[in-house]
Amino acid sequence: MAFTKFFALATALTATVVAQSEAGVDPLATPQDDLYTKNLTTCPGYIATNHWQTRSGFYADLSLAGPACNVFGIDLQDLKLEVEYQTEDRLHVKIKDTNNTVYQVPDEVFPRPGYGQWCSPKNSKLKFDFVADPFSFSVSRTDTGEILFDTSGSKLVFENQYIYLNTKLSEKSHLYGLGEHSDSFMLNSTNYTRTIYTRDAYGTPQGQNLYGAHPIYFDHRAEATHGVFLLNSNGMDIYIDNGHLEYNLIGGVIDLYFIAGPGPKDVAQQYAEITQLPQMTPYWGLGFHQCRYGYQDVYNVAAVVANYSTAGIPLETMWTDIDYMELRRIFTLDPERFPAALVKDLVDTIHARDQHYVVMVDPAVWSAGPNVALDTGLAYDIFIKDNDTEPYTGVVWPGPTHFPDWFHPNSQKYWTERFLTFFDGVNGPDIDALWIDMNEPANFYNRPYPGNNTTPEQFAINDGQPPQPPPVRSGPDAPIPGFPASLQPGFEADAAVNKRDAIVKRQGGRGGRGAGRWRSSRHQWGQGGRGNRGSGWQGGKQAGSGCGPNQCLGSPNRELIQPPYMIQNGAGATLADGTTDTDLVQYGGLTQYDTHNLYGAMMSSQSQQAMLARRPDVRPLIITRSTFAGSGKDVSHWLGDNLSEWFQYRFSISQILQFASLYQIPVVGSDVCGFGGNVTETLCARWATLGAFYTFYRNHAEISANDQEFYRWASVTKAAQNGISIRYQLLDYIYTAIYQQNQTGLPSLNPLFFNYPNDANTYPIDLQFFYGEGILVSPVTEENATRVDFYLPDDIFYDFKTGQPVRGEGAYRSAEVELTEILVHYRGGIVYPLRTESANTTTALRTKGFNIVIATGLDGTAKGSLYLDDGVSLKQDSVSEIDFEYKDGTLSMTGSFDYDAGVNVEAITVLGAESKPDGVDADYDEANQKLVLHVDVPLTKKASVKIF
Repeated sequence: MAFTKFFALATALTATVVAQSEAGVDPLATPQDDLYTKNLTTCPGYIATNHWQTRSGFYADLSLAGPACNVFGIDLQDLKLEVEYQTEDRLHVKIKDTNNTVYQVPDEVFPRPGYGQWCSPKNSKLKFDFVADPFSFSVSRTDTGEILFDTSGSKLVFENQYIYLNTKLSEKSHLYGLGEHSDSFMLNSTNYTRTIYTRDAYGTPQGQNLYGAHPIYFDHRAEATHGVFLLNSNGMDIYIDNGHLEYNLIGGVIDLYFIAGPGPKDVAQQYAEITQLPQMTPYWGLGFHQCRYGYQDVYNVAAVVANYSTAGIPLETMWTDIDYMELRRIFTLDPERFPAALVKDLVDTIHARDQHYVVMVDPAVWSAGPNVALDTGLAYDIFIKDNDTEPYTGVVWPGPTHFPDWFHPNSQKYWTERFLTFFDGVNGPDIDALWIDMNEPANFYNRPYPGNNTTPEQFAINDGQPPQPPPVRSGPDAPIPGFPASLQPGFEADAAVNKRDAIVKRQGGRGGRGAGRWRSSRHQWGQGGRGNRGSGWQGGKQAGSGCGPNQCLGSPNRELIQPPYMIQNGAGATLADGTTDTDLVQYGGLTQYDTHNLYGAMMSSQSQQAMLARRPDVRPLIITRSTFAGSGKDVSHWLGDNLSEWFQYRFSISQILQFASLYQIPVVGSDVCGFGGNVTETLCARWATLGAFYTFYRNHAEISANDQEFYRWASVTKAAQNGISIRYQLLDYIYTAIYQQNQTGLPSLNPLFFNYPNDANTYPIDLQFFYGEGILVSPVTEENATRVDFYLPDDIFYDFKTGQPVRGEGAYRSAEVELTEILVHYRGGIVYPLRTESANTTTALRTKGFNIVIATGLDGTAKGSLYLDDGVSLKQDSVSEIDFEYKDGTLSMTGSFDYDAGVNVEAITVLGAESKPDGVDADYDEANQKLVLHVDVPLTKKASVKIF
C-alpha cells in the first residue's frame, strides 16, 4: 500500500470520526490477497520499558523500536502492556494504546470477567514471561514449564488499522474453535485461514466466514488442554501454518485470556466464566419443530400441523417464516393470507393441543412508507444514521429499510414496545418463542452501489423486493382434522377446542439457576471472596475494559469500507459487502467498522429482554442466526441457510460441537434435511435420525425447495418416528445435561476426545459425538450406505436398542444400519434417566414414568444425575437435583427432592448384568446381559434399591 494513502500521524490521531464517501459512489480498488502477500520485514517491533509488578500482575510501557513501517496504517508509537492473574486458571494479557483512543468492545456488550478478581502469580497455573528488546512474551504452565503461547521470533505490529501477533504452536497441538465455520472440527494446521467477520452466508460455505464471531481456540495436547480467547470484535484473519498461528486484526486491541484447563472440559467451564453461563432452555424447546419459508397462508400452516398428527409423528412446535408478514414488513400480518382473527384461531388451536408457535423477526424496518414500526422508531430516533443526519437506508426483504441502532438508549424501549403491542394475541400471534434472522446485519444494497447512482428504492424494485405474494385462497384444499371451522371453511370442522393457559406463572422461588447443588464450586471473586480490586487493575478505571466516558471509540481517519489490510471476507471485496455500510457512526460515536460483529449479539440481548417483558415469569427461547462470544447467555442458535447435501449433513456435526462444547451455546442445530435445494428421500431419512440428537431439532426448507416435511415419504416418516422416540425417551437426560451446562459450563454435547483426551485417535473425529455425557451417536454418513464404520475407544459400551455389551478396543468397527435407524450406544459407567416411552408432545411426555438405565462400567459401577423442574418458569418454586450411584449391586438416589414430578421410577435396567438375581420382579435377557426390574420408586426422597 502506498504511504500517500494515509494521513499524517498528528491529523490521524486528532480528527473526528465521520462517515466516508457521502454518496457512497467512490470506486473501490480490487482487494489484494493481503494475508498472503503482506511484507512486514521493515516493521521494527517494540521495546518494553518501565515495567513493574503488582501482587496480581505485571505492567510495562512499550515503545516503537525503530522507524515506523506503516504497512497497513499508521504505527502507534507507544503502547501499554497489562498482565493480570485473575484466577488460578486464568491469565489476562492486554496490549493497548496509551490514551484509550483505539476501539475496545464496550463493557455493556461484553461485561469483563474478573473485575475485582485477582490471584497471586505464585498460586497461578500459568506463568507470564517476556523479553524486553525486541518485545515478545510467552505463557507457560507453572507445573510442567510447557510453553503454551510464544511470540518470540516475530515482531508485534500495532497500527491504527492493522495488528499482527504471531505465536508458535507445539508439534502436539490440535486446535479447535475460531468460528463460526463449517470446516472440520479439528482445524487444519497447514496453510489454513479462519476469517472471523459475521455475514449472511447462504449455503454455509466451507473455508469462509459465516454468521458468528467466536475468536476462541482450544489447544489440545496429549498431556493437557488450554484455551486462548481474544476479546476483539473487529474483522480478522487467523492464519495457521508451519507451526505458527498468527492474528491479523483490522482494529481494536490485543485482549487475550489464557485458560489453563488442564482437561478439555475444564477449558470449556473456564471459558464459561469469561462469557457468562448459558441460558436454560424450556423443556418443550427440546421437542421437534417444523418450519419452511414459503407456507402460502394460515390454512397451509394449520394443515401441516394436522398432517403430522395424522402421520403419527410428534410435533411440538410450528414455525412460520416471513410469509406471515404483510409484504415482509416486521410487526405486521398479511391481512389476506394471515388475517389476525385466523392467526389467533390457529395459535389458540395449537396451544390447546399442547403445542407451541414461533415466528421470525428481522431487524430491518421498512422505510418507504408510513407504518407503526417506522414511525415509532423515527420518534425515538433509534435508527443508525447516515452521516449523523438521516437514517441510513439499505434494502432487505421488504425493500428499503432502516436498521435499529442497538447502542441507542431508546432502542430497548422501542423494541420492547413493538413486542408488547404486536405479539399480544390480537394484533399479532401470541408466540411462545422467537426466531431472529438477518442480524449480521444482512443488507442487499452494497457499495459500490449498482451503477454508482441507484437509490435504495430503485434498487429494491430492480431486485424484486418485496416479491409478489402468493395467490389468496378462501380456504384449504382439503379438511384439516382437529382445527376449527374458521380454518377450514367449506369442510366439516371438529368440535371446538379451548385455548389452554399457555403460561404457567410462578412467583418467588430460588432464582434462575435452580437449587444450586450442581453449581461450580470454583471461587468467582478474588482470593476466596469479593475482595478488593487488584492493584492497578485496568489502570484504576471503574469499567472492566479500562475505558472511561468518550474513550475507546476508535481511531479517526481510517478507511472504513475497504481498509488497507482487507480480510478474506467471503461476502466480497469490502467490509460492506452484504451488510450495512461500515463507515456508519452509531450512537455514542462508535462505527460499524468496529461493532459490526456485535450487531446480532446486541439484537439477541434486547430481544431476550423484550420477550421477558411479554412473559416475565417464563424462560425465553430465542433462536438467532448471528452470534458473538457470550451470546449463549441470551439466546440459542440455528446454523443458518445450509443446503440439502450429504457433505452439509456431515459437517453439521462439527458445527453443533463447536457451539455446544466450545462456544457455550448448548442448544444448537442445523436445518434438518437442509434449507436450500431439493433433498432426496434417503438424505432426509438419515437427517431425521441425526437431527434427533441435535439439541435444537427443526426441519426447515426454503421457498424454492420441494416440500420436505417428514410425512412426505414413508421411509422418512418411519425414520422420524424412530428418532423422535429415542429423543423423547432421553429428553430428561439431555435436559439435565443442558441444566448442568447452565450451572457450570460443562458441555452438553461432547466430541469424543473430551471424554477420552488421551486417545489420539479421537482427536480428529467429527462424524460421531456424545449426546450429553455418554450417549454415543454414530450416524451413517454416506449416500446409499447401509453400513457405518464407527470408532469405539478403549471402554465398555452397550447397544441402545438391545443393551448388548460392546467392548471398545480403541479401534473402528462396522455395523449394519437400516435407512430408518441410527446407531447409538450407551457409554459404560453412567446412569441414564429415561422416560419409559415416548409421547406426542412434551406435555404428555412429562406424565410418563422413568426407566433408570444403569450402564455398568468396566469396574461394575455407574453414576448419573437427573434434574426436575416445571420446565418453563424463569424462577422455580422447587427443583430436584438427584444423583444416582450404582455400586456393589445397589442403586442409591441422593440429592434434593423438592420438585414433585408426579411420576415415579417404574423400571430399573441394568446393562452388563451377568445373571438374574433371585426374588425380584424382573425380566432378564441372557443373550444381551440385560436385566429389567419392575419397581415403583418415588422421586421425592432418597432411596436405595438392592439389585444383587
